Formats: sequence, structure tokens, C-alpha cells
Amino acid sequence: MTVHPPGPLWTGRASNRAQWVLAGAGAACLALGVQLAVDQAWDSGFVALLMAVIGCLAAGLLILFGTLAFVHAAVTVDADAIEVRCGHIGLPRRRIRLADVAAAEYVPRITPQQWGGWGYRWRPERGTAVIVRRGEGLELRLGDGKLFTVTVDDAENAVRVIRTHLRALAH
Repeated sequence: MTVHPPGPLWTGRASNRAQWVLAGAGAACLALGVQLAVDQAWDSGFVALLMAVIGCLAAGLLILFGTLAFVHAAVTVDADAIEVRCGHIGLPRRRIRLADVAAAEYVPRITPQQWGGWGYRWRPERGTAVIVRRGEGLELRLGDGKLFTVTVDDAENAVRVIRTHLRALAH
């Protein structure tokens, strides 16, 4: 096996600016919930107003944090594994050991419609994916036959690096 220096051998990233629009909608829902709680008279229709406030706050938090988690994805390939981290805090995160990868393929065009939208997706016939935008990406076939797909810029070079490591592991 080839010995490599510590640290990443390849890093890539994919971003989606459209997600910021959805995050803005989430923030607007939060603001509406706060405004309802502060400005409305609580003496008439208490239950209805409470449900509206809670609904706006809950919807706002779900939209805001759900979209911010998938504004971008960062992919790192090192001598041991491929790691995919999403959003600003790196969650959700997926780490796949290179020893568990059977093959890597470059996919020139991936769309959210193929996977049912943006985010961390699972489809029985296609496997698991991290989709943050349309465009190029890479697809990993794991040793157990499952697929993992991620949209990332410069995916062709990532596949080249992964295949080089897979050949080195095979020897």
C-alpha cells in the first residue's frame, strides 16, 4: 500500500444559493410567530392564537434549519476515507472508509428531481444521496452493493483520486 502524508488528498465543495431564499422564508415564519405573540391581544381566542404562534415558530425553525443544513456540502478524500459534511456545522455527516468502496463513478448531471428534492435523500432503487444543487457529482458503489451519491464541484478529479486509492488498496 502506498504511504501518503497526513491530511486530505482532495477536497471539494458544492453550494446552492437558492437555499438562502428558503432560509429567508423560514426566518419570516419565525418573525411572524414572534409578532403574533407580542402584538396580538391574548384575551380573545387564546387557544387559536397560541396554536398560530406555535405553528409559525415550528414551521420557521424547520424551514430555517432544514435549509441551512443543505446550503453546501464539503467532501474530503484522504488515505483512509471519504467524508461528506453538510451545512455550516457539518451535520449531517457521512464517513465512508475507502476499504468499503467497490467503485467510484463520475456523474456529469445530477438533478434534485432525480432524487425527490434537495437534502439527504434515500431512494430504494438508487441508494442514498446528498443533493445540494444540480450538476456534477460522484457516485460510490459500496462493497455491500449500496450506492452513495453526492453533488460536488470537480467530481471528476475526486473520482480519479478515489480510484487511485482503490487500486493501491487492491495490491
